[in-house]
Amino acid sequence: MIRLKDAQVLFFEPPGRRWKDPGRNMRPDLTVYTLPPVLEAEERHRLLFRRHYRKLANYIQRRMDRHRFREPLLWCTSPEQVHLLEYLPHRGVVYDCYRDWEDFSPVWESDLALAADVIFAASPGLRHHLAPCNDNIALLPNGVNHLMFTRPNAECPRELAGIPGPVLGYCGVVWEDLDLAPVAAAAGELPGCTFVFLGRVEDGPMVRHLKRFPNVRFLGRRPPVEVPDYLARFDVCLNLRRWSEQYDDIIPTRVYEYLSSGKPTVSMFYPEQVEHFPDVVYGAHSPEEFARLCRRALAETGDWARLRRQEHGASAAWSVRAQQVARILAAIGLY
Repeated sequence: MIRLKDAQVLFFEPPGRRWKDPGRNMRPDLTVYTLPPVLEAEERHRLLFRRHYRKLANYIQRRMDRHRFREPLLWCTSPEQVHLLEYLPHRGVVYDCYRDWEDFSPVWESDLALAADVIFAASPGLRHHLAPCNDNIALLPNGVNHLMFTRPNAECPRELAGIPGPVLGYCGVVWEDLDLAPVAAAAGELPGCTFVFLGRVEDGPMVRHLKRFPNVRFLGRRPPVEVPDYLARFDVCLNLRRWSEQYDDIIPTRVYEYLSSGKPTVSMFYPEQVEHFPDVVYGAHSPEEFARLCRRALAETGDWARLRRQEHGASAAWSVRAQQVARILAAIGLY
């Protein structure tokens, strides 16, 4: 949104402690607010349920008035936000569907999809899922700050400076249901390599198992601006899948970050999943194959694959995605 020319953006974070703070001016055209904590209620408790969303809408409306927003374009990213539409004046609605919302009522999502002037779907599967509710659906996959991951002379982080041998790294949250068996297989097959996880870690049996490996390190979360420095030290990038993602076709943002860096990438796929970027990503379907492809990726030579990956990353830059959004919104008179 901030890449749309002359757009003024009010961004509302989920409820938190900072809700009484004034808006944070992240840049001249972007102000961030934190929504207030509210008493949640199930939909069957109709009065309490409506009160919950009316309180949120009143908070948003006061901030809109402060910035002299009269009939803005409401950019919705979750099905539950459909309950705000009746309370907020607007001249258009965008539903940005970037994941499968199986935890929410399907009625909420269908109502939001019906109310939207346009839907941006992050994958063909999501587009197919929403097609019965709206004819105006555009495919808009995840994107990347391409320039961040192509900048030269990245500084090597201290935790990685003294590591001997090749580094194979994963960027992202280590969810409890993240399939870590492929890394366990690869770490055992490649004892001379170090396997690094960069991101918040949810404890679980496989995490505790991997911590016993002398060549596996969990570094924890780092600010996004520092991630390219770590990725620059990786010799091979790793993409793993959650068990809850067996049937989705959404390309994670980290894959575009890996592509932008040009580094060899080994990705795990479940049966029947479509392999993304098969020309430059090593796709594995079992822990044993994953370990074997890690060894092959380490032996990669030449510049063709690296340059091709960076081309894929450049085509997914947020500036490119914003141009697509601007054209679509202009075509329907919302921008």
